[in-house]
Amino acid sequence: MNSENKKIITRFPPSPTGGFHVGSARTALFNWLFTKKHGGVMYLRFEDTDKERSKREYEKDVIDALDWLGIDYYGPFRQSERTSLYKRHLQEMIKGGHAYVSEEKEGDRGSVIRFKNPNTQISFEDEIRGVIKFDTTELGDFVLAKSLDEPLYHLAVVVDDFDMGVTHIIRGDDHISNTPRQILIQDAIGAPRPIYAHIPLILGPDKSKLSKRHGAKSTLEYKEEGFISDAMVNYLALLGWSPGNNVEYIQRDELVELFTLDKIQKGGAVFNIDKFLWLNKEHLYRLPGKELKEMILDVMPTDIFKLPQYSEERFNKVFPLIRERMHTLQDVQKMSNEGELEYFFEKPGYHPESLNWKSEPNIKNTRSYIKQILDTLEGMPEEEFFVPKIKESIWDYAESHGKGNVLWPMRYALSGVDKSADPFTLAEVLGKTETLARLNEAILKIDEHEQ
Repeated sequence: MNSENKKIITRFPPSPTGGFHVGSARTALFNWLFTKKHGGVMYLRFEDTDKERSKREYEKDVIDALDWLGIDYYGPFRQSERTSLYKRHLQEMIKGGHAYVSEEKEGDRGSVIRFKNPNTQISFEDEIRGVIKFDTTELGDFVLAKSLDEPLYHLAVVVDDFDMGVTHIIRGDDHISNTPRQILIQDAIGAPRPIYAHIPLILGPDKSKLSKRHGAKSTLEYKEEGFISDAMVNYLALLGWSPGNNVEYIQRDELVELFTLDKIQKGGAVFNIDKFLWLNKEHLYRLPGKELKEMILDVMPTDIFKLPQYSEERFNKVFPLIRERMHTLQDVQKMSNEGELEYFFEKPGYHPESLNWKSEPNIKNTRSYIKQILDTLEGMPEEEFFVPKIKESIWDYAESHGKGNVLWPMRYALSGVDKSADPFTLAEVLGKTETLARLNEAILKIDEHEQ
């Protein structure tokens, strides 16, 4: 794989020892955006030298999440399948005097392979943090491998980067402390030094490292909760990076075009779920109507489709109301669970006294309000049965007799629930025929109650 090709090559090397969380997803995204912009290649490489903790199900979690986010890559590769390459470099390092077999007096193992530290000063230019200097003396002769067939992290990662021709290493700034060891190994094996960019950590609201106690979830959990891929990519990109123009809603192609390493901030980025929800709402709202309808229908409880008045025509009228209110696709399920969808597709059931507004306890007065609305709407032409005209026809009467007294029973007669769309919108969605039928039903309920 090693070549003279100077194109941009990056890598995303997760350890498959746990769930794929947003911090790792953001690192993958920054690598992908930078690579995509420059027409390069990003390798996916599983650092699975920890044989006890590394599991294939965690690999699958990473791959599924990257696929959902639309982050393409070359691979995957596994360090566990590249042992012969590490062994060859270990042997050459021992032969060249850069490493040695060390007989250990402590622990279960009789010997390990240690790096022979030249105890030098190291500095490197970080694309985000500028010049960083280290005195490597304090590192001592650190362990490279447990044996020729058991390499440890620092050796494997350097050999892999060299073999794959990695030009840029974009990773979390918690890896800064790893860099001096890796540079020492690079020098020992004759590997060119990649360009480093250490990105800030993602923080919780209390400015500590984001963790489960802050409510952090695995990347795919957000998918299950109804967040969509484009919104996730947009939000992750803004955690520690900004295009510099105060624009927050950014499509994927624009992110690729705008992304540069010099606009990554040094300080940690706070994960704000409210902002994420807002961005997800924006992305959902701006989707083409047909695409969003299909998404909503996919998550709509199947019981809705079985209701007596369900039809594609009625759903198309309800769709703008759902679109306006939803922050995630899961909100469709919540609306249904809270009884905020069913009344569009079936006649509501309720006790007639619920039709009374709180300041109007007299059910006979309520009946007269509903009868006046019924008579007014009955005289409206079908082609004018839309919110502005419906509101105009009723408004003066509602103001003269009390808006709550008039509009509450109208809305309750149409929906049968305490919380619903406004009565004018309900009437338009239901259509003239069904609106009149439900208002008549309300009058019948009152009459039966009064007998």
